[in-house]
Amino acid sequence: MKLSQYLYVFNQIISEGEKHDDKYCLHGLTAWHDLDGYTCYLSYKGVTMSMYFHGRFAFDCEDEAELQPFNKLVQKIYSPPVTSNA
Repeated sequence: MKLSQYLYVFNQIISEGEKHDDKYCLHGLTAWHDLDGYTCYLSYKGVTMSMYFHGRFAFDCEDEAELQPFNKLVQKIYSPPVTSNA
């Protein structure tokens, strides 16, 4: 997936998810950002994705096999915006 798709999912979770303290939860995924908003995070079970300013990102997980369920859930939430060519 592209970083823009992860950011879209991050925004969906922040917009539609339930707020718990400073984090938002939707369909098992958790999203939050640092104080200045320059670093955003997505988390599911043992995986945390950090999305940094200037388009960089990193995954933190104990086992790379955990990335598959994380990405599957992200893809489930991702629905590209509909554009018209009118």
